[in-house]
Amino acid sequence: VGGTGLHRIDWKVRRFELGYWCRTRCRGKGYVTESSRALTRFAFDQLQARRVEVRMDDNNERSWRVAERAGFAFEGVLRSDSLNPRGEARDTRVYALTGAGPSEAPSGVEV
Repeated sequence: VGGTGLHRIDWKVRRFELGYWCRTRCRGKGYVTESSRALTRFAFDQLQARRVEVRMDDNNERSWRVAERAGFAFEGVLRSDSLNPRGEARDTRVYALTGAGPSEAPSGVEV
Protein backbone atom coordinates (compact mmCIF):
# COMPACT_ATOMS: atom_id res chain seq x y z
CA VAL A 1 0.00 0.00 0.00
CA GLY A 2 2.72 2.46 1.02
CA GLY A 3 4.71 3.53 4.03
CA THR A 4 4.82 6.02 6.87
CA GLY A 5 7.82 6.67 9.09
CA LEU A 6 9.63 9.05 11.41
CA HIS A 7 12.86 10.50 10.03
CA ARG A 8 15.45 13.18 10.80
CA ILE A 9 14.97 12.60 14.51
CA ASP A 10 16.50 15.03 17.00
CA TRP A 11 16.27 13.28 20.38
CA LYS A 12 17.64 16.25 22.31
CA VAL A 13 14.90 18.55 21.06
CA ARG A 14 12.37 15.68 20.65
CA ARG A 15 11.65 16.74 17.07
CA PHE A 16 10.58 14.22 14.44
CA GLU A 17 9.90 14.49 10.74
CA LEU A 18 6.99 12.42 9.45
CA GLY A 19 7.31 11.00 5.96
CA TYR A 20 4.81 9.04 3.89
CA TRP A 21 4.16 7.61 0.44
CA CYS A 22 1.41 5.62 -1.21
CA ARG A 23 1.06 3.48 -4.34
CA THR A 24 -0.95 5.21 -7.04
CA ARG A 25 -3.69 2.56 -7.03
CA CYS A 26 -4.25 3.06 -3.27
CA ARG A 27 -4.68 6.85 -3.36
CA GLY A 28 -7.85 8.46 -2.10
CA LYS A 29 -8.75 5.75 0.41
CA GLY A 30 -7.48 7.52 3.55
CA TYR A 31 -4.67 5.07 4.29
CA VAL A 32 -1.93 7.70 4.42
CA THR A 33 -3.98 10.07 6.59
CA GLU A 34 -4.85 7.26 8.99
CA SER A 35 -1.28 6.00 9.29
CA SER A 36 0.01 9.58 9.67
CA ARG A 37 -2.39 10.25 12.54
CA ALA A 38 -1.46 6.99 14.25
CA LEU A 39 2.29 7.54 13.97
CA THR A 40 1.95 11.15 15.12
CA ARG A 41 -0.01 10.01 18.18
CA PHE A 42 2.72 7.42 18.84
CA ALA A 43 5.41 10.13 18.61
CA PHE A 44 3.64 12.30 21.19
CA ASP A 45 2.47 9.53 23.53
CA GLN A 46 5.39 7.10 23.45
CA LEU A 47 8.38 9.15 22.32
CA GLN A 48 7.44 12.38 24.15
CA ALA A 49 7.69 14.44 20.97
CA ARG A 50 7.65 18.21 21.30
CA ARG A 51 7.36 18.71 17.56
CA VAL A 52 6.40 16.55 14.58
CA GLU A 53 6.80 18.13 11.17
CA VAL A 54 6.06 17.19 7.58
CA ARG A 55 8.05 18.61 4.66
CA MET A 56 7.12 18.18 1.03
CA ASP A 57 7.71 19.67 -2.38
CA ASP A 58 5.57 22.79 -2.66
CA ASN A 59 4.05 21.39 -5.87
CA ASN A 60 2.83 18.18 -4.18
CA GLU A 61 -0.74 19.19 -3.37
CA ARG A 62 -1.80 15.63 -2.47
CA SER A 63 0.82 15.63 0.28
CA TRP A 64 -0.40 19.01 1.57
CA ARG A 65 -3.89 17.60 1.87
CA VAL A 66 -2.70 14.60 3.88
CA ALA A 67 -0.90 16.89 6.35
CA GLU A 68 -3.95 19.13 6.65
CA ARG A 69 -6.37 16.22 7.16
CA ALA A 70 -4.03 14.78 9.79
CA GLY A 71 -4.28 18.04 11.76
CA PHE A 72 -0.92 19.63 10.95
CA ALA A 73 -0.64 23.43 10.78
CA PHE A 74 0.92 25.08 7.73
CA GLU A 75 4.06 26.96 8.81
CA GLY A 76 5.42 28.26 5.53
CA VAL A 77 7.44 27.64 2.38
CA LEU A 78 11.23 27.42 2.29
CA ARG A 79 12.19 28.99 -1.04
CA SER A 80 14.86 27.25 -3.15
CA ASP A 81 15.43 24.83 -0.28
CA SER A 82 16.64 21.88 -2.36
CA LEU A 83 17.18 20.60 -5.88
CA ASN A 84 15.03 18.29 -7.96
CA PRO A 85 16.60 15.40 -9.94
CA ARG A 86 17.30 17.77 -12.87
CA GLY A 87 19.26 20.11 -10.60
CA GLU A 88 16.58 22.81 -10.54
CA ALA A 89 15.79 24.69 -7.33
CA ARG A 90 12.60 23.61 -5.62
CA ASP A 91 10.55 25.01 -2.74
CA THR A 92 9.69 23.00 0.37
CA ARG A 93 6.37 23.34 2.18
CA VAL A 94 6.43 22.80 5.98
CA TYR A 95 3.61 21.68 8.28
CA ALA A 96 3.96 20.92 12.01
CA LEU A 97 2.27 19.93 15.24
CA THR A 98 3.67 20.84 18.62
CA GLY A 99 2.77 19.65 22.09
CA ALA A 100 4.00 20.34 25.60
CA GLY A 101 3.93 16.67 26.55
CA PRO A 102 2.68 13.21 25.65
CA SER A 103 -0.85 13.84 26.86
CA GLU A 104 -1.07 17.19 25.08
CA ALA A 105 -0.76 16.24 21.43
CA PRO A 106 -2.95 18.67 19.52
CA SER A 107 -6.46 17.67 18.55
CA GLY A 108 -6.87 16.19 15.13
CA VAL A 109 -4.37 13.39 15.64
CA GLU A 110 -6.68 11.05 17.48
CA VAL A 111 -7.13 7.62 15.95
